[in-house]
Amino acid sequence: MKGRRVIAVCLGVCVLSGGAEPLYSQAAGGSAASYYQAGRNLMVREDWYAAAESLLECLKLNPAHAEGTAALAECYYELEEHDQALSYVRRARTLARGSTALANLEAFILIAMGRLENASAVVAEVLSREPYNKDALFAAAEMDIARGRTGDAISRYQEVIRRYPDDRRVLISLALVLGSVGDADRSRTYIERALLQHSGDHRVQYYAAYLDAQAGRIASAIRYAGEALALRPGYAPARSLLAILRYRSGQFEEAARLADEAIADTRDDTGAWYLKGLSYSRLGRHAEAIGILSTGIDMNAHDEFIRIILEDQIISHTPLEDPRRSWWASWHFNRAREYRSRNLGDQALFEYRRGLRLNPYAAERREFAEILKTQKYPARYLEELRFIQDLGVADRRIDEAVEAYNALLADALYRRWGVNPADAQRHWKVAVFSVAAQSGIQHVDAGSAAAAYIRDLLVHDRNLDSMSLELRQPSFSQAYRIAREAGADYFLVISVSENPRDLSIKGELFVARTGSAAGTFSIYRAGTDRLRNAARGIVEQFSASLPFRGALLRRRSSQGLIDKGRADGVRAGQVYEVVKKNQPAVQNAGIGLVYSPEDIVGTLVIEQVDEEVSAGTISRRGFFDLITEGDEIILQPQEAEQRVQAEFMTNPELRALLRTLR
Repeated sequence: MKGRRVIAVCLGVCVLSGGAEPLYSQAAGGSAASYYQAGRNLMVREDWYAAAESLLECLKLNPAHAEGTAALAECYYELEEHDQALSYVRRARTLARGSTALANLEAFILIAMGRLENASAVVAEVLSREPYNKDALFAAAEMDIARGRTGDAISRYQEVIRRYPDDRRVLISLALVLGSVGDADRSRTYIERALLQHSGDHRVQYYAAYLDAQAGRIASAIRYAGEALALRPGYAPARSLLAILRYRSGQFEEAARLADEAIADTRDDTGAWYLKGLSYSRLGRHAEAIGILSTGIDMNAHDEFIRIILEDQIISHTPLEDPRRSWWASWHFNRAREYRSRNLGDQALFEYRRGLRLNPYAAERREFAEILKTQKYPARYLEELRFIQDLGVADRRIDEAVEAYNALLADALYRRWGVNPADAQRHWKVAVFSVAAQSGIQHVDAGSAAAAYIRDLLVHDRNLDSMSLELRQPSFSQAYRIAREAGADYFLVISVSENPRDLSIKGELFVARTGSAAGTFSIYRAGTDRLRNAARGIVEQFSASLPFRGALLRRRSSQGLIDKGRADGVRAGQVYEVVKKNQPAVQNAGIGLVYSPEDIVGTLVIEQVDEEVSAGTISRRGFFDLITEGDEIILQPQEAEQRVQAEFMTNPELRALLRTLR
C-alpha cells in the first residue's frame, strides 16, 4: 500500500500545481505511447514512483497496452508491492502470451512473496522451452538461496557465467553469494572482473563497497562507495552504505551528517534516524540520541532495532525517577496485557520484564506477579509481592496476599530444609558479544542490538550467569580474551542478517577457556516482532543444549536437597550423578562437562519436586561415603539428546541484495 499512497500524493501535487511545468515533458502529447516512453525513461533512472504514475496514465488511455502493463508490474515489484506486481504481470502475460521475460518477472515476484513452489513451476516452464534462459537460471538460483541451498545456487551461477562471461549481473551475484559463505578470495576475483569490465557503472562500485565492507576492508569500501556517489550523485543505497562505513570507522559525526542528508530526502527513513541516534550515542551525546531515536520510533513504532537502542539509552543514561521511563515502559505493559488476554503467558512475561527494566517501580509489577501465579510459580509470586512491599507501594490486598501465600508455602520443601531458592548459584557463566566486523546494511550494529535482547533473556534463566560485559567487541580475538579473563564458561557471538521483511540470527558458541567452537544456533523469523522472537529462539536452543547441572544444598543422612526443581525440568524418579565439588570442567570443544569416573561419589534419585528445589535419596559409590554439601549434581544427556537442531537458516540480506540487483 505504501507505493500506491505515494503515487496518489504525486498525482495530487500535479493537479494542485496547475501553473507549473508539466511533470513529464516526454508525455506532453498525451498519448499512451508517450506516457509509456516517459515511464520507461524514469525506470532507467530508477524513479519508480514517478514511473508508476506515468504508466498508470498510459493504461488509462489504453488498458490493453501490453508493454505498459509489464513495465508497471516491474515498478510495483521494485516498490515491493508484490501483490499488485503479481496482478499486473499476470495481466501482461495474457496480453503477450509466450513472453519468457514476463514469465521470469512473475517468478521473481513469487519468490519475493515466499511462494517458492509456484515460482518453481513458472521457472520449470521457461527452462523446458529455453534451457539456458539467463533470467530463469537467475530465478532458480534465488530459489536455491531462499531454501538454504547456497551450494546449488553457486553451481547455477557458474553455469550462467560460462555462457555469459562478461555479464555484470552474474559476476556480482556470484561475488555476493561466495562472500556470504566466507569464500572471500573467489568473491574478490569476480567483483574485480566486474569492476574491470563495468567500472563506469555506479552499481558495480556499490557492490564492491559492500563486499569490502563485509570483508572488513573499510578504507577501500569507503573509496568504492564514494565512487558510486560520484558516478550517480544522491544514489541512496551508496549514501546509506557510506554512512554505515563512516560509523564503523569511528567517524560518527560524518555518519550523522550523511544520515541527515537521507532524512532531508526522505523524512520517514527510519534507518537514517537509527544511524543518526546511534552515532550521537557513540559520541556520548546521550540526551540528543534519545530525542533522535524517539523521533525515529514515531516514524515506525515497530522498528525493534530503534526501540531497543532507545530503551538501552534510557536505562543507562536517565535516573530512575525520569518520567520518560514510565512513558516508554507503558508500551510494553500494554502489549503484555494484550498477550494476557490471548492466554500467551510467556510472551506477556517478556513484555512485563522489559517494561520493568525501564520502570522498576511501575504498578504493573502486580500484573507481572499475577502471571507467575497463574503459571504455577507460587514461590516466585511471593518473592515479587515482597519486593512490592519493600518498595513501599503495597496496599492491603498485597499484604493479605503475602500473608496468605506465606501460610500456603509454610510446608514448602525449601522451607522445611531451611534454604532460600533465590540464593541458589548460577551454574553456567556466559558472555554474549557481537563482533564489529559483522554489520548489516539495514541496521548498523544489528548484532549488538540482538545480543542485548539475548543477554536480557538469559538474565531470567536462574541456571545461567549472563555476564555484564561490553556487548560490542572489535574482533573475535578481543571477545575471546575478554570472556576468558572474566572467567566465563562460554561466549556467544551474535550476528544478524536482515532485510525489511525478515531476519536471521546466528549464535556461534565458543569455549571461553580455549576459544574452540562449541556449537551453532540459528533461527529465521519474518513479520512483526521478528527480532524479539528470533532472540527468544536462540536462547531456547542454547539453554536446551546445556547439560543439567545443579548443586547439593543440604544433606540429612541418606536424604539430599538440590537447587533445581520443577521450573528446571526435574521430575520424580530421575537419577543424577553426584560429582565432587569443583571437579567437572567444561570440555575443550563442543558443549559438555568432563570429569573422571573417580570423581563420581554417588547418585541421587529424586522423590520430591518443588518449584525451585528437589529432594531425594542419596546412595554412595564405593566403600567410603565422600558425599558433601556443595557437590555437583549432573545429568549427562544421551548422545541423541545432545544434538539441538538449529532452525532453517536463510540469508535475508543476501536475498535482498540479489533481488535489487538490476
